[in-house]
Formats: sequence, C-alpha cells, structure tokens
Amino acid sequence: MTSFLDPLIAFVSAHPWLAYLTLFLAALLEAVPVVGAVVPGSTVILALSALVPGGELRYEGVLAAAVAGALIGDGAAFWIGHRSQREILNAWPIKNYPRLIEESEAFFRRWGTLAVFFARFVPPIRAFVPLTAGSLGMEPWKFYSVNVAAILMWALAHTLPGVLAVSALHQYAGMPHHQHIGKHLWIYAVVIGAIIVGLAIWFVRRRAEAASPAK
Repeated sequence: MTSFLDPLIAFVSAHPWLAYLTLFLAALLEAVPVVGAVVPGSTVILALSALVPGGELRYEGVLAAAVAGALIGDGAAFWIGHRSQREILNAWPIKNYPRLIEESEAFFRRWGTLAVFFARFVPPIRAFVPLTAGSLGMEPWKFYSVNVAAILMWALAHTLPGVLAVSALHQYAGMPHHQHIGKHLWIYAVVIGAIIVGLAIWFVRRRAEAASPAK
C-alpha cells in the first residue's frame, strides 16, 4: 500500500486539481458494488487529507470532493437497485459475490433504515448496502435522508484525522506549515468522535441484547 500511496501523494502534491479529482474518484469508486470492495478509497482519502496542513490542498475542497463522490456513488447504486429490483443482484458481476450480497441483505433486514447509516462505516458491505436497499424496495426519501447524514459523518471521520495529526506534527515537531487549522476543526473532531463512540456503544448493546436468551 505504501508503494502505491507514496508516488500518488508526490504527484498530486504538484497538481492540486488532480488531488481533488482523485479524492472524488476514491469516494465514488468505494461506493460502487464489487469495485468498492477492492478499491482502498478510505486510505487514499485519509492520506491526501494529510496534505492540508502543508498548504497543498484546502480542507473545504477535500471535504467537498469526498462528499460529492460518495453521494453520487451511493445515490447511483441505490437508484439502479430501485429500478431493477432483485434482478440486479443476480446480474454479472454482482452475482459472483453471493456472500457479500447475503451479508448486505441480512444487515439491511436486521437494521432497516439504520443499515444505510451503519454500512457507511463497515467495509466491504458499504459498497453493497445502497444497491441492496434499492432492490429491496426502500423508499427513496428514507434512503437519501439517512445516506446524506451518514456521508457527511463519514467524510469528516475520514478527513479530519489526517489533517489534525499532521497539523499537530507541524506545530509540535517544528515542521513548517502554511495553512492554519482553526479550532473549529478540533471541535468537529471531538463531536464526530463522541458520536461514533456513542453509536458503537449502542450497536454493541443492541447485539448483546439480541444475543441474550429471552426471559
């Protein structure tokens, strides 16, 4: 992975517009069934967001590119599933991944609307749940309302760590930096972290309750 990321980071550092395009495509492809199961989109986004403190990229552009790619990818997958119903799940090449289809269906049936939110943070079924939700007849307004919130949370969770870590390195290790990272980003990081921890605790408790024998 390092052999792949190092030349990519060096190249996009010299061509910022290509960096934003790469971020967009990484988020988009990660949302495509089958492709999203193998493309390291999250890793690319995390790595490129680390260029923000050095001034090569602007955080607003990084966040916008990641959100736009994920919205288009998830939205397109859901709409294809919604139009094709279950036929798409039996079409090539998706039919070659029966285990992932089964897991995404089970995940969706168990969590319902919340599956759209949780799946954003659970690779590799992240790439299959939007398609599955559409094919199983989820109403579009429900999907998009939850999906937009999930993507915003996901994008912040995948871009802030790299920005804040490298910003701290620049500040405390004496490395030069060109773009000030405002306090509001630290506030976002704390809020996002608290929400993710809260959701994780709730998720674990629900699983424990479901696994415990009925009284």
